[in-house]
Amino acid sequence: MTATLSPRRTGRLAWAACRALLVLTVVCGVLYPLAVTGIAQAAFPDQADGTPVRADGREVGSALVGQRWSGREWFHGRPSHSGYAPRATGSGQLGASDPRLVRTVRENRQAVADYNGVSVAAVPPDAVTGSGSAIDPDISPEYARIQTSRVARAHHLTKGAVRNLVDEHTQGRDLGFLGEPRVNVLELNVAVREVAAATG
Repeated sequence: MTATLSPRRTGRLAWAACRALLVLTVVCGVLYPLAVTGIAQAAFPDQADGTPVRADGREVGSALVGQRWSGREWFHGRPSHSGYAPRATGSGQLGASDPRLVRTVRENRQAVADYNGVSVAAVPPDAVTGSGSAIDPDISPEYARIQTSRVARAHHLTKGAVRNLVDEHTQGRDLGFLGEPRVNVLELNVAVREVAAATG
């Protein structure tokens, strides 16, 4: 024998469900996000706003998102199969033994070496391989250092001055043991621009 619900009881249950949905929508969809956003803005305003980088009083990008750089006067970031499009993140999905990846890496190493006037052996892996996100904002100190001569010549700066900027913008491992040392490309290029403007 199956129990049946009266229309009145069904209506009460439906109304209770609607009230629960409304309360949970307000709490989880409005109040909670507002509270988290408020706490983040109060405690970590820079991170909450996306870690913006400013130059000449205006935002020029985010320290968390890489961007394309062209021209001999700038430090370049890692290759990006998406062209640094923030809505097309993800790796290129080619395995280490894929002939296409091997050929691309070999060609990129030669191109990076020629462009920066260094030997192929001096080109570090991150100069020729993309990151998992395709929008990595950082490069290795080794990749930054092989670009110093090119950048210095383009801005009429000494190689030592540009190398000092690289050293100043090199961040160590998080907590001393997590990750690898890195250099934020956007922040470094902003610093190069400021020094070049001050000495020009």
